Amino acid sequence: MPTETEIKLRASRATLEALREHPLLKKRSKSGWNRHELLNQYFDTPSHELADAKVALRLRRDGEFVIQTLKSRGQSVAGLSERNEWDWHLDSTELDLSKLDDSCWPASLASLDKSTLQPIFSTDFNREKADIGWGRGKGKVAIEAALDLGQVCTGDQQEEICELELELRAGEPASLLELAIQLAADLPLMPCDISKAERGYRLFDAASYSLSLPAPTLQAEQPLDDVFAAVALHLLGSSQRLAEQYRFNGHWKLLEQWLQQLTDLRALLASLGQAAPRASSHALREALDALLDDWRPFVLSGQHDDAMRQQAPERFAAELGQTRWGLFSLQASLWLLQRGWQSSRNERGNRQGQAVVGKWLPRLLADEAAALQLKRYQQQPEDLAEQLPRIERLLVWLRHARQLLELPEIDRLYGELLKLETLARQPIDAEQLAARTLQAHTVTTLRAWKQLGS
Repeated sequence: MPTETEIKLRASRATLEALREHPLLKKRSKSGWNRHELLNQYFDTPSHELADAKVALRLRRDGEFVIQTLKSRGQSVAGLSERNEWDWHLDSTELDLSKLDDSCWPASLASLDKSTLQPIFSTDFNREKADIGWGRGKGKVAIEAALDLGQVCTGDQQEEICELELELRAGEPASLLELAIQLAADLPLMPCDISKAERGYRLFDAASYSLSLPAPTLQAEQPLDDVFAAVALHLLGSSQRLAEQYRFNGHWKLLEQWLQQLTDLRALLASLGQAAPRASSHALREALDALLDDWRPFVLSGQHDDAMRQQAPERFAAELGQTRWGLFSLQASLWLLQRGWQSSRNERGNRQGQAVVGKWLPRLLADEAAALQLKRYQQQPEDLAEQLPRIERLLVWLRHARQLLELPEIDRLYGELLKLETLARQPIDAEQLAARTLQAHTVTTLRAWKQLGS
């Protein structure tokens, strides 16, 4: 089955101009930039059944050539996308429905009447391509770099296309991230796995762009390393999609959810002990802390301040105009793909990383629960905020893996800890002190909490 492996990086017009002259691309380019005008028409049924099935059908005119393409959604791992793709060169600008047979057509659309397919939207843009190559270890890397500038259009609505696309031709997927990281260190590039087709459908319906990636399937018998990687990639990928959608529509709730993904990722990194030595994640934690230090106070204040909410889109646009968000996202993607936390750990760390998560997780939660000392905070509720990092570590595992625990009232425990976290973040007054005391008492009396500590 033919596949396409690529990274899309949102850019500004100024960044595209700078990429044309970037010394790294010049050094590794085989023939310089070649310019093409690409005119693309996407097809679907009136009720968008192809979109619902995560399929895109396109006719492209590239000079004298007409190419019919069928793409499936495939999988996306923190900005690195892999899709199934079929191309057919045609003699006319009409769809050739005979090409859409069982060898490529999804089984879920077997009953679809293909005669109902009609033009839905267009994506017309200028593409400048360059073949990038270099030696890497024992093999060679070949990447097609494309600078795309144009428009997605449907009816009277349109959105600008301005992006760098890196597509793997030969070599390992990690090489795409390595090249992207070197470019993102100099220029603001935002990992963004929204396809041009998704952008077109989003013009019809902003809610059609899925913000939440499918939750990873976790099993109690899996090694801790595998579960950590799955959850961390899910959090990072979700943060990228939330950042893209907030950039698009400026809805405050999306900014809160973006911050929550980063908070969870930071707590997850801090929870592994010797399975992820601090030295192995130092650079990522430092970058993540800088983002959280800037954005957490702003978002928390904005929950009660309309003026700050109105300022937020402009502030976020300024963030995307810097290099740090894109660079952090790409570096985290590569670190997770290459399992960088394993590189410098000792034998004890290796044993912990290979431990069955169904046995490791209850021990972690029990240790954190004991160290939280909630009974102490029933007498000293004003000091509860100092335990926020520990509460966050408890919450990230309960949020994403509590289905692996065989404890009574586990969902209720999760809900009560969420309330405790909210109270711990709020300014202290007499009412909040009383609420913290009551919440600490409620959590300590739950059966799940008692079993964690037993």
